[in-house]
Amino acid sequence: MTGSGSLSSPLCTWIVAACMSVTCAKESKHALSPPSSTTGNRSRRRKAAAAAAAALKCNSNNKYNNYGSGMGGGGPSLQGLVSSCLAFEPCSHYYASHGLLRSNRKLRQLHPPALSGQAMAVAVQPTKEVETKKKPHTKQKRVVVTGLGVVSPLGHEPDVFYNNLLEGVSGVSQIEAFDCAQFSTRIAGEIKSISTDGWVSPKLAKRMDKFMLYMLIAGKKALADGGITEDVMDELNKAKCGVLIGSAMGGMKVFNDAIEALRISYKKVNPFCVPFATTNMGSAMLAMDLGWMGPNYSISTACATGNFCILNAANHIIRGEADVMLCGGSDSAIIPIGLGGFVACRALSQRNDDPTKASRPWDMNRDGFVMGEGAGVLLLEELEHAKKRGANIYAEFLGGSFTCDAYHMTEPRPDGAGVILCIEKALAQSGVSKEDVNYINAHATSTPAGDLKEYHALMHCFGRNSGLRVNSTKSMIGHLLGASGAVEAIAAVQAIRTGWVHPNINLENPEQGMDTSVLVGPKKERLDIKAALSNSFGFGGHNSSIIFAPFK
Repeated sequence: MTGSGSLSSPLCTWIVAACMSVTCAKESKHALSPPSSTTGNRSRRRKAAAAAAAALKCNSNNKYNNYGSGMGGGGPSLQGLVSSCLAFEPCSHYYASHGLLRSNRKLRQLHPPALSGQAMAVAVQPTKEVETKKKPHTKQKRVVVTGLGVVSPLGHEPDVFYNNLLEGVSGVSQIEAFDCAQFSTRIAGEIKSISTDGWVSPKLAKRMDKFMLYMLIAGKKALADGGITEDVMDELNKAKCGVLIGSAMGGMKVFNDAIEALRISYKKVNPFCVPFATTNMGSAMLAMDLGWMGPNYSISTACATGNFCILNAANHIIRGEADVMLCGGSDSAIIPIGLGGFVACRALSQRNDDPTKASRPWDMNRDGFVMGEGAGVLLLEELEHAKKRGANIYAEFLGGSFTCDAYHMTEPRPDGAGVILCIEKALAQSGVSKEDVNYINAHATSTPAGDLKEYHALMHCFGRNSGLRVNSTKSMIGHLLGASGAVEAIAAVQAIRTGWVHPNINLENPEQGMDTSVLVGPKKERLDIKAALSNSFGFGGHNSSIIFAPFK
């Protein structure tokens, strides 16, 4: 009885609203045009009125006649809902059925008839008001970079990291985290040590995977670098502060350890193995730590992850959904299963005796990429919000784009159409002309096919640009997988800030047919950057291009 009583009121309300809508619409139709069949119309009206009266009787006989509740007391009755929830006065048949006298003329004076067929009840057309409202024209919000956080093989501070890049220091070395003597590749851009003091609690640091650890540290360092002190944090609207930091590989170490424990017994499995293995949990943990309740998720598009996260974070700000976003990527897959998987793909360099020379984009003697690990996080902020709090603005984020090669899981599209389309869409979306791009931080991973395909795409788009400079950060730190795009975006922002672009190391014998005049040489170079483009591509054919410029 209680269940049926609680359901009858909403049902009856809907019936009444529907009957009134249909009946009044038909009244209006015949008020505007001569009736074709008076008898038929009267019959239909009587049926509609009878249905409405039956619904009302049903409700009045029900002792649980309060809307949305199976309990008595307090809630509005059906008749009350008719007057409060409908966007019009009930039709004449409703009044007649309840002994209420009101002339049709009076009704029409107070409520002009609707057009034929137009529903009038909110219960039937709830979005009518929304559809008819026009959005006021607003100027697009601008997005700026106000903080940087990095964890990398070349240092864990943005200035230390970039100074090492400018000096041409290599972060590639022999792997020390585990015995890899059995592998054909034994080198990587490995992080030898990092302190969690003041950034992550000791208990959490022991439990979580390194990709999450690096993400939390880089994220908090980006906040500190951006001047987000405790006082500033208290003033932020937490509902408009978000975190969007992704990972290509997720918590591989945590998950692998759980598999090993399972060989003994399921009782030995770490209860944190599932949540700490998922790629979204790093963003979630950082948001919990900060109390940020805005957009929060992760994106995983292989090695294009960082760029995807940065562009989507900027879009949240442009749409007014956030004032502040922490965004980027993090990965740590230098473990036996990670190394073994890429070795099986035949993707890695085997220059084990000379690690610092192993990553050599565009060089004829390159033999594959070098794995790296780390995290890069940018603090993006809406311009007026940044200015209001007196933030130091490093650069402006102008826009970007994504495309898919739709060709092969790991190989680039031979004609480069996907990359070219991505670059052209990024330029169009950001409002930047090809001629204004004079610095490109290329994806260039040191693979035989990938480097050349990207080079040809860049020459197709920017080959006529005078003073164009192109370099690859991966020549010094290796390929940080899902973190690479974000770390390289930081390098691009640092180039804008300092006016220096870092060298391409190990480019001793450039590929034949390449115009080496566009490639940065073995030493850092001065450059007054007008617009900087950063590319990232991932397994699956994911292409991404993002553009930064000096703030003016």
